[in-house]
Amino acid sequence: MGSQSVVDMIEASSGAHFSGFHVDGIESRKAVIEQPTTSTENVYNEPFVIGVAGGAASGKTTVCDMIIQQLHDQRVVVVNQDSFYHNLTEEELLRVHECNFDHPDAFDTEELLCIMDNLRRGKAVDIPNYDFKSYKNNVFPARRVNPSDVIILEGILIFHDPRVRGLMNMKIFVDTDADVRLARRIRRDTAEKARDIATVLDQYSKFVKPAFDDFILPTKKYADIIIPRGGDNHVAVDLIVQHIRTKLGQHDLCKIYPNLYVIQTTFQIRGMHTLIRDAQTTKHDFVFYADRLIRLVVEHGLGHLPFTEKQVITPTGSVYTGVDFCKRLCGVSIIRSGESMENALRACCKGIKIGKILIHREGDNGQQQLIYEKLPQDIADRHVLLLDPILGTGNSAVQAISLLIKKGVPEGNIIFLNLISAPQGVHMVCKSFPRIKIVTSEIETGLNKDFRVIPGMGEFGDRYFGTDDE
Repeated sequence: MGSQSVVDMIEASSGAHFSGFHVDGIESRKAVIEQPTTSTENVYNEPFVIGVAGGAASGKTTVCDMIIQQLHDQRVVVVNQDSFYHNLTEEELLRVHECNFDHPDAFDTEELLCIMDNLRRGKAVDIPNYDFKSYKNNVFPARRVNPSDVIILEGILIFHDPRVRGLMNMKIFVDTDADVRLARRIRRDTAEKARDIATVLDQYSKFVKPAFDDFILPTKKYADIIIPRGGDNHVAVDLIVQHIRTKLGQHDLCKIYPNLYVIQTTFQIRGMHTLIRDAQTTKHDFVFYADRLIRLVVEHGLGHLPFTEKQVITPTGSVYTGVDFCKRLCGVSIIRSGESMENALRACCKGIKIGKILIHREGDNGQQQLIYEKLPQDIADRHVLLLDPILGTGNSAVQAISLLIKKGVPEGNIIFLNLISAPQGVHMVCKSFPRIKIVTSEIETGLNKDFRVIPGMGEFGDRYFGTDDE
């Protein structure tokens, strides 16, 4: 069966087909509402969202519990897809054994999206408490959930809807053998739901297995991480928790874009930022501390270049195994502020070639025009460090990167270095070029109505080269 047929099965709404919500073709209920959106102003304050999918009885809950246990010092909340089953109508209640609770249409995805949108905006929510005896979500009081650092979305079909997938920073698929899942299901349903084995097997063959093959298994391709053996795989869970802790320690934008790197701040770095942002700082001090910060950013950017292992003999006659620097490298500065970063690059990379790009901003409407470019002839064969101290709207950066790619530079060979970055510019560059790396020392609050970075540091080129009005 081709991949297209699998997609067709996922997207199609089944009628009388055995994996439809109701075997006799009761029409699926679909509410049409606008997809929740999040503006760039609040996207960077969002929690880290983890999706955990897999077949029924695959061990999803065990994996979630292990993650929560290891993240004991973080605020973590689990949102179960099971809480969002539709209430059954009176007609459906009369034929409850004919309803397929493993079908996408069994869930109120619109309500789930609404709940998640509020949680991500920092609002407390009330999550339904679904009663599997009455098949209603209003029998028990709703569960109050407060905003958290980490939200775990757990459910068999949590990857099915692309809108729900789009909320996730990490997607985990718990992959457990079908025989193991069936054995667990028999043990659970006979013990907890007082069902006989024949009923469990009949439901499994009629609904559970077909729905898994049609809808759940095809979503495995969306997973970032696949955990074999579920909760028994302690090594996999440990690695996942380590990654989550790393992400939680980063700026929120780094959780969205893995190609964004913000150098770890210290009081020294914070102090230098304080000085160069102060409008009363003299030109001499501005240049001195800006150069120190630029050197740190350049060194950090160089650390992302490829390397080869190299052995040398030390003066004591010992063998030292180290690395050899990347040889095929050049810099490209965006005139004129980018030229302030050239000295630091030359100090780190002796004899490096540096090209130049001049992009003129026409007024304050964000429009850009390429005026001049002078690049090394063999730039397509080099790794490129693109230099511009301030990433604002991202328009100049996008035009410069587009030019480099047009000249034959692979997108993954470009590292964009800047001192400060506005979130809008990060979104623009990372969405346009997801394989380039951005290295910066601080993320700003945003842009004002005049497209100026705030809090910012003013016109960097004027302050650095002493050409401001004062």
